[in-house]
Amino acid sequence: MEEEIYQLARQLGEVSEGEEETLRTLCAGAEEELRLRLRSGCTPESCGKCFPLAAAWLALAGLEGLRGGVTDFSAGDMRISARSGEGSAWYYAQAQRTLSPYLEDDGFCFRGVRG
Repeated sequence: MEEEIYQLARQLGEVSEGEEETLRTLCAGAEEELRLRLRSGCTPESCGKCFPLAAAWLALAGLEGLRGGVTDFSAGDMRISARSGEGSAWYYAQAQRTLSPYLEDDGFCFRGVRG
């Protein structure tokens, strides 16, 4: 499944040749992370196409996060440009939405409000 995740990530994101090995590593990590978060009784295979797609989105979130930081710097009239990381958050949200029906509860608890 790791190769399927990698191929999906390459199709969905902009990945340079120099980032391919990093993306492979991120795909393996995303697969493991999501596998461990599946509800009891669920397997990656039982999620159908949702699992590899969510793992690809998660790997792309990691790759985008690695790309962040200062992208440009000038000394005369001082100008600094930085990547915002917004793409990383978008990819992460896509991964969560895609696989949410199959994931364990993320720990949210509503305990009530005193009247």
